[in-house]
Amino acid sequence: MLTGGALGVVFGDIGTSPLYTLKTILLLSGDNPTPEVILGLLSLIFWTLILVTSVKYAIFAMRIDNNGEGGIMALMSLLVHKGKHSKWVIFAALPGAALIYGDGAITPAISVLSALEGLNIIFPEAQSIVVPATVFILVALFAIQPFGTAKIGKIFGPVMTLWFVAIAVLGVSGIIKHPSVLMAINPAYGVMFLFSNGFSSFLVLGGVFLCVTGAEALYADMGHFGKKPVWLAWFGLAFPALLLNYAGQSAMILSGADITQNVFFRLCPPFLQIPLVILATLATIIASQAIITGAFSMTRQAIQLGWLPRLRIKQTTAESYGQIYIGTINWLLMVVTVGLAISFKSSENLAAAYGIAVSLTMLMTSGLLFMAMRQIWGWSLLASGLVAACFLVIDSSFLIANIVKVMDGGYIPLTLAAIICGVMLIWNRGVKATSRAINEKVIDVDELFQHISEMQIPRVQGTAVFLTRAQNGVPPVMRWHVARNHALQQRVVSLTIEVQNVPYVKAGERLVFSERAPDYWQGVARYGFMEQPHIPQLLQSVSGPPAPFVPEEITWYLGHETIIAREGHGMASWQRNCFAFMVRNSTHITNYYRLPGDQVVEIGRRVAI
Repeated sequence: MLTGGALGVVFGDIGTSPLYTLKTILLLSGDNPTPEVILGLLSLIFWTLILVTSVKYAIFAMRIDNNGEGGIMALMSLLVHKGKHSKWVIFAALPGAALIYGDGAITPAISVLSALEGLNIIFPEAQSIVVPATVFILVALFAIQPFGTAKIGKIFGPVMTLWFVAIAVLGVSGIIKHPSVLMAINPAYGVMFLFSNGFSSFLVLGGVFLCVTGAEALYADMGHFGKKPVWLAWFGLAFPALLLNYAGQSAMILSGADITQNVFFRLCPPFLQIPLVILATLATIIASQAIITGAFSMTRQAIQLGWLPRLRIKQTTAESYGQIYIGTINWLLMVVTVGLAISFKSSENLAAAYGIAVSLTMLMTSGLLFMAMRQIWGWSLLASGLVAACFLVIDSSFLIANIVKVMDGGYIPLTLAAIICGVMLIWNRGVKATSRAINEKVIDVDELFQHISEMQIPRVQGTAVFLTRAQNGVPPVMRWHVARNHALQQRVVSLTIEVQNVPYVKAGERLVFSERAPDYWQGVARYGFMEQPHIPQLLQSVSGPPAPFVPEEITWYLGHETIIAREGHGMASWQRNCFAFMVRNSTHITNYYRLPGDQVVEIGRRVAI
């Protein structure tokens, strides 16, 4: 069951790459390629799939998990938790994560375009409707996201299983016509192609790389399905199906097929081409859905780890924690994706913008894998350096080959990634500066309660819960509450919400209380970066002191922060203004922590950073 689900979610992107990869490579390699060139290109595709997807991701990366979770953010958290070279880890991970958003914007556009372009072979006059139909499908896909995809997601596995079986059968039908194409498994053909055609053959690597776009999903989605289902789905069906299909397409070219049109659809008998276009369209929609879901998941991780502002996260189904919706990310992705489809008009043109974001992400991942081999596996510098060097050479080659695409559209994902990375850095720096400023105003617990006793400030009935960043001393919000209202509830709790560098926190470690004064408790609520806090529900689950909590008797106190400039020093003014803007427009803490709005009191405070 999990293996079928993995086929639907994990391999949607890489599974639809045969629609456009070989077509793009042929365009880059020139007209009328010789049999040696075809075998060389196919050999490069074979060994790219083997070395990058099977070896690097399936064999190495997937063995380095953060309590079962994978992906570049999870790997970053794991390495930061180790406490070594954290600056270098963040330097590699943040751009890599930001680049995934660029990939996420391009993948739906190029995938759906390439599928619908199959209509051109069946109905040449259909060319004029490809772009409008693509836009319609993309808008519809993003429009259904608020409603959740749990129900339709159940068909993802069967559809993608049918897709992989279909492309495997089509590949075999092509191989039968020219069986000698299987000689391309010999890497010598690929090496000969690279060294016999000069720099132009090296540039072809930019097209070859398209065959592994989506490979990072094996690692990123590992936590949803587990290692074994992903391995079974990849090595049992997806990997052999892709190899067979690329071989079949190459065999068709060796047999004299017209390379001016998409060879993928030429593998299919004419009477089955319409069903194939429909199946390809469904497969690309599923691939796009997987990318969108992945963007939501990574955004949640970044928010929890303090790298992005709080955004409203909607749980679309109670049965699956991974089924979430983030409106801001959804609509921004839609605007960029639809804009790309309209601007570039064809998968051939859009391929120029594709690949550079993914190749950079893979390069960053290779750097993190080197650190993981050293810090987690305890490998020697020589062993880890040799393995990482192999990955880095491959990734660097693909990156250099893709750099030439920058002016042809590659600047789009790079620009998008730069903006997102900048937002991450400014937000994280602003949060740390705010925490430092607030901690400066924290006073000692004994000092405050001595003041309460001396001033004979009454303790009124009820429970007050103060949410604070400060884990020591009295939170400023509590001090201001006492000063302004000249009263304090009978039972008082100051609660700090702390996100750990692990996906999930054990139930026994979730909440810890310590009584610091009579009827005054300080607590720390711990969550993993894959978890969504629900504070009222958490307090109701407490069995020992200071329980029991009666929800109707709790008043929640929050600080409403106004960001101002610190005299003499602090953040640069433009960074401070950006941070203040994000604070104003982020999801209110009441909604994010699911607090009852009619029981919340906000106390304004000016914070200099």
